[in-house]
Parts: sequence; structure tokens; C-alpha cells
Amino acid sequence: MKLTTKSEYSLLALIYITRNENKGFIKIEEICSKCDVPKKYMELLLSILRQSRYIKTRRGASGGYKLAKPASKISIAEIIRLMDGALAPTESVSKYFFSSTLLSKEKNVMKVFKEIRDYVSNKLESIKLSDLV
Repeated sequence: MKLTTKSEYSLLALIYITRNENKGFIKIEEICSKCDVPKKYMELLLSILRQSRYIKTRRGASGGYKLAKPASKISIAEIIRLMDGALAPTESVSKYFFSSTLLSKEKNVMKVFKEIRDYVSNKLESIKLSDLV
């Protein structure tokens, strides 16, 4: 598993929003400034997070972005899967994005990759957004 900037920047934005929940809705300019992410790219990421119901938006002078559900209910694994896909080292051992590969023929290799998948998945599922702030 290798994180792309989609996952990295999405996590940065969600952490920033979580840290500033008491301020209400957070402007995108503030998120971009604090996370050092280009506005156009952040708009795309926040749109994906909104469509997936992790954040909600409000227009206008008092508008911006805030979490749609408690940070304690959002796992890091959810966000990474949303942005980057499988947590597994190969799709032939993925639970959510399974696809047969040539490695599927090698049972011992599959066993090792399943162990890696389970460790990474369990670890990231156990870490909630609230744990990171």
C-alpha cells in the first residue's frame, strides 16, 4: 500500500477540520493555507468527501466545511480506501477490491500477503480521526 496525495491531503484536511470543530464551518482558503494544498485540488478532495458524507458544506459568508459525523466514527482506513482503493499489497488478497492476479497461483505468497493485508487493515480500521488530533 502506498498513499497518494489524495489520501494524504484528505487526511490533513479532515484533521484540520476536526481540530477546529469548535469554530463551526471552516473556509476552504483556511484549510488550504494551513495544509499547504492548492485550492483547486482541495476542492476536488472535499467534493469527494462531501459526496461520501464525511463532511458537510454551507454556502455564504458563514459557510465552509465541517464534519458530517463524529471524528470518533471515521476510521483512517475508510478515507484511504475512498481515495486510493485497496489496502492490500495485491488485489488478489483484497477484501473490497478483489481481482485475480497471476500471484493467486502461489498459495504461500498469498498467505503472506493476506497476513500483511490483515495487519494493515486492522491497524488502520482501529485508528479513528479523533485519535489523530
